[in-house]
Amino acid sequence: MNKKIVFIVLILGALAVSSWLIGIRKSTIDFTTQVKPIINKNCITCHGGVKQKGGFSLLFREEALAKTKAGKQAIIPGDPEHSEMIRRLTLKDPEERMPYKHDALSKEDIEILSAWIKQGAAWGQHWAYAPVKEVAVPQAKSFFGLINKKSDWAKNEVDYFIEQKLNEQDLKPSPQADKKTLLRRVSLDLIGMPPSENIAQQFLNDSSNNAYANLVDSLLASPHYGEKWTSMWLDLARYADTKGYEADMGRNIWKYRDWLIENFNADKPYNQFLVEQIAGDLLPDATDDDYIATAFHRNSMTNDEGGTDNEEFRTAAVMDRVNTTWQGLMGTSFGCVQCHSHPYDPFKQDEYYKFMAFFNNARDEDSQADYPLLRQYSGRDSATIFRLTKWINENVSADTAKAYYAFLKTWQPTINSLQCNQFVNAALVSSWYAGMRNNGSCRLQHVDLSNKQELLFRYTSSVKNGIWTIHTDSLNGPVLTTVQIAPVKEGWQIASTKIKPTIGFHDLYFTYKNSSLKTAEQTGVLFEWFRFEEAFPGKEKPGYDSAYSWFWQLMNAKVTTTPVMYENPPDMHRASYIFNRGNWLVKGDQVEPDVPKSLNAFPANAPKNRLGLAMWLTSDQNPLTARTMVNRVWEQLFGNGLAETLEDLGSQGIAPTHVELLDWLSYQFMHQDNWSVKKLIRTIVMSAAYQQDSKLLPELQQKDPYNKLYARGSRVRLSAEQVRDQSLSISGLLNPAIGGPSVYPWQPNGIWLSPWNGEEWQQPKGNEQYRRAMYIFWKRSAPYPSMMTFDGVAREVCTARRIRTNTPLQALTTLNDSAYIDIARNFAYRMQAIAGKETSEQIKKGFKSATLHDIDAKSLQALLNLYNTALNKFKKDEEKTCELIGAPNEHNNPETAALTVVANAMLNLDEVVTKN
Repeated sequence: MNKKIVFIVLILGALAVSSWLIGIRKSTIDFTTQVKPIINKNCITCHGGVKQKGGFSLLFREEALAKTKAGKQAIIPGDPEHSEMIRRLTLKDPEERMPYKHDALSKEDIEILSAWIKQGAAWGQHWAYAPVKEVAVPQAKSFFGLINKKSDWAKNEVDYFIEQKLNEQDLKPSPQADKKTLLRRVSLDLIGMPPSENIAQQFLNDSSNNAYANLVDSLLASPHYGEKWTSMWLDLARYADTKGYEADMGRNIWKYRDWLIENFNADKPYNQFLVEQIAGDLLPDATDDDYIATAFHRNSMTNDEGGTDNEEFRTAAVMDRVNTTWQGLMGTSFGCVQCHSHPYDPFKQDEYYKFMAFFNNARDEDSQADYPLLRQYSGRDSATIFRLTKWINENVSADTAKAYYAFLKTWQPTINSLQCNQFVNAALVSSWYAGMRNNGSCRLQHVDLSNKQELLFRYTSSVKNGIWTIHTDSLNGPVLTTVQIAPVKEGWQIASTKIKPTIGFHDLYFTYKNSSLKTAEQTGVLFEWFRFEEAFPGKEKPGYDSAYSWFWQLMNAKVTTTPVMYENPPDMHRASYIFNRGNWLVKGDQVEPDVPKSLNAFPANAPKNRLGLAMWLTSDQNPLTARTMVNRVWEQLFGNGLAETLEDLGSQGIAPTHVELLDWLSYQFMHQDNWSVKKLIRTIVMSAAYQQDSKLLPELQQKDPYNKLYARGSRVRLSAEQVRDQSLSISGLLNPAIGGPSVYPWQPNGIWLSPWNGEEWQQPKGNEQYRRAMYIFWKRSAPYPSMMTFDGVAREVCTARRIRTNTPLQALTTLNDSAYIDIARNFAYRMQAIAGKETSEQIKKGFKSATLHDIDAKSLQALLNLYNTALNKFKKDEEKTCELIGAPNEHNNPETAALTVVANAMLNLDEVVTKN
């Protein structure tokens, strides 16, 4: 008896202590959850990053505690009675009371602020900016919360977090969905389309406990997995096959898309995946793949309109890279910091430009050719570059061999002729090329001539007798070289000339004379780029003549190219400045590359360039990178992120529904999974939460209409790409080829209007038009219409989250778009092929192909009625029958036309265009 009494006393004591601790926690004001929302809602617009009226700012603690313009402290920690802020909040006079010209704060809000100041005005850290730490998995409790209880529902750790929230709301999870529903759901999520017949039958015929796990592993191993997750990434990378702006001319960058597919399939660790995209060109012994990865930031737009300021649009591209890195990779709205300190989050304006300095030293300059370009050799040329670099390595040095290899692969570093200025009887033609007329001149500033003996230049000219002279420091300065410009038969040509030895940096003045020009307005020569360098090395070594010949063979080889990043060498370093109020024309203080002080420190010994930035970004101390990717993967699988606003995890974003789960997954992602995206996905889809039935019961509709507590499976409309890919797959039309150049599925003439370049949509041939949606040629000014109707984006800027809509245009597209009529037509042919002549069997088989479920009697009868109605009409109208079938072939009959109508209806069923 005494032992029982002691035990009860201990229990009651423990409960009392727990209650006391809870009481203490409740009485302590939390800045992030209680104070910050009040400030953001009522104060920050006048006292933050944009405005600091009265010299008072609530953005940073040191600013908030400083004296205002009136010489008073608005906040005195520990003393709310003498804090000017509290006094102004409680005044009766509306001319003095804060917030000015707005309703007074509620009594509760003022009490919270007063208590917070009384407790020392501690400044909290927003959850997303705190380091990701290991989180304990919650356990169900019994006996007054003292004993752990095993969950009957949870399949893995994810479910314990979900179940905890459900218990708090007195909700129960839904039962597991049936096998066919799970098969379709996880296939759409992992490979973006229905499963192959082989994978489907393996799963449906497998009655073991590991059947679902085996299905997941099969889908993760599918080469189509990489295509699905690349489709997601293309919005972040603002991938397009054109450059944007008014002219919107073509850009050959599809090899970057192939790089993404390959690396998602290979499950490259996410940290390395990012390092290569941010700074692959700066890796030691960078490969072609490393360079192609950096096309991530060459998807920024280039303005090909003549007469524009190249520096303006170069700067715009650099700022786009900053904003994309923050919004796409770190889920943070950083773009507004270019004009002023962030109004709500702890980022100062100068930090924007320090961060921008990492990207500002890249070689691209809004040139028409899109330099820098990776030049990829093939065939004999591949062997030649190997022989040449081997010869230089053996006869000169390894460093020289690397330098020549890099130059032959990129034509970098060169000086673009668009840097020329002070034109006299000359001009910057189309904003890119230095064009010279008879007796014309221009200037090229600040060129390093130390140890340079040769000039390479790329030019075009259609006339002979041109004489180009280069003077140093003035039009009458010493002559560096004189070149006779030979006519070019076609296109552009690279030539070289010897130059006089000179020391240091000099301004170069070009003059051009040509007596063959017939008019004063006629242009004799256009220059594209210049390269001042040492003479080709190893002149006294055996094989020199062959090596020099190989060099020129490679310089003029026909190659495929891809825009890539390339860093300026030291002699071409570009300084970075703060832009006053975000205006690139009004430069303030010069800044050096750095990262915001409110986040993790820049890694020790890391270079202050893009490679160092990539190391900082992928450090396990960075609070945003892992959280952002985990949140994005969750959104792809459930329809919404744990934090709904994928683009903004900051204090103005929507707070996570399950912040502990987000942190647990993020920590696992970095430390246990070693940044494996496939392992992250597998953990989520193996959870009981993911496998739930999606039926909406009345209790769930009342308590959780938007399924933020995950008491049921998510029900989400398919993405634009999935709507198309699924239809192609169901109809049997899908061309499963992976990778390669973009394709041109059928679309009517006139959608493309390209008055400045004359480009036209290339109507397809063969089955190329039936490739997956991700391969459709993406013109920014005229994206493929059906993709846009289903909420695709133009990709002019990074898009972190597509907003789903539900409009009549979507139904009109899948019911009437010629591409979908073609798909429905072929679906009808397939139904006839697999089910014979009996109409009801054709419909049953077709419905199962579309949904993976058997059709019920009511739905079958509705589709039979539709078939019979259509059949009667087509029997009376031979012309309509022919119009729907599209060709006078063996399918041109009323029965097939009627079945095509049924096929079209099936592809528009809610169950088909929705993931249940």
